[in-house]
Formats: sequence, structure tokens, C-alpha cells
Amino acid sequence: MSTTIDALLADARVPTSRHEGFDVGAALRRLAADAATASATPNPDMVRAAEAAQRLSVVCRWVLNKPDAADHVDRLAQEPDAVTADQLDVDGALVFACLLHLTDHRESAQFWWQLAAGAGHRAAAYCLHLHHLALGETREARHWLHEVTHDVLDSEAPDSAFLATLEAVALYVRRTGSSLTSPPTGGLEMEVDRLATDKTSSCIIVRRPDQQLADRLHDFTRR
Repeated sequence: MSTTIDALLADARVPTSRHEGFDVGAALRRLAADAATASATPNPDMVRAAEAAQRLSVVCRWVLNKPDAADHVDRLAQEPDAVTADQLDVDGALVFACLLHLTDHRESAQFWWQLAAGAGHRAAAYCLHLHHLALGETREARHWLHEVTHDVLDSEAPDSAFLATLEAVALYVRRTGSSLTSPPTGGLEMEVDRLATDKTSSCIIVRRPDQQLADRLHDFTRR
């Protein structure tokens, strides 16, 4: 009986030596070809999300480089803690949100965009549309796109010409890899991180800008 068991075990043993007919190079080439095929046909949802993220980056850089961007953040920094929607400098909230987005504080950027959009700022609503589209959150993206085109909001709606220009710029950036304008670096990122790690606030959202950040943004826009 033991001989029979030993024979069965011997037959079941997995050979550990390399099979002489296996071509490692050919296998690697097949894997590379499969990967190339997969990348050549990306998921449409992933493509749409990537394009939205690119457009949002273009919009944020454009907002941050506007001549009056630092002035609005300056006003936002000087406002009292308790302000109504009518008293809020919504342009300052938009600029601050775009700065937060470009410095990788995305949840805080969403909060400040919502604050500005809730006060009737169409550009902030459009940023929220792109933000949610980039995250694959199509329902929220549709909601904010409706807010962009809704007549009740302010008169400065992004028209078809603006949106077409934005898409052309975003397409150029994707094709060339150009950043168009230098993103916030150095002092601005450090100032935002300083606000984000402020120990006097228990909120996870980056608190409103202060005068120190506003002054740095003035320096940035002058450069």
C-alpha cells in the first residue's frame, strides 16, 4: 500500500526545472503587446475624467493669474469671521479655491467653490462641475453644470465662445505638455500648508486666507 501511495505522490510532484520550450523573451513581448492594446483603448469614463481635470487645472491657473486676483484675496482676508453671502467677496473665495486646488487641498477647494457658487458665482459653479466630473461623480457634475447655465445666477456666465476657447487651450496643454503658466510654488504652497496646519482651528477645511498669504499672492501676481 505504501508503495502505491509513494508512486501516486511521485506522479503528482510539480516539476521545478524550467521547461525547455518556454521562451521568456516572447512571453514578455506578448505582455507588452497586451498592455499596449489596453492603453490604446482607454475607458471612456477615465478619458472624460482626465480631460475634466485638465480643463480645471487650466481654469485655476487662469483665475490665479488674473490681475485682480490678489486684491480679492486681500479683501477676503480682511473680512470679519461672520459675514453673510451678500458681504462675502465671492471672487476672493473663487481665487482661494483655485489656489487650494493647485496646491493639492482638493476638499477645501470644493468647500470654497461651493461657498462662491452658493452666492451666485458661475465660474465657481463651473469649477465644481469639472471637479466632480474629474472624480467620476456625474450626478453632481450635472447639477453644477445646470447652475452654470441657470438664469438666476450672475450675468457673467461662461458663454459658448469662452467654453470653446477653454477646450482649445486644454487640448493644446494635453498635446504639448505645456503648463501655460507656472503653478504656485515655494512661498505660496508653504503659506497654504501653514493655514492647513493651523492649530487654532479643529476644522479639516483650510481656513480663510490671512494677510500674510494675501501679501505673498500679490508678490506672485506681480512676478
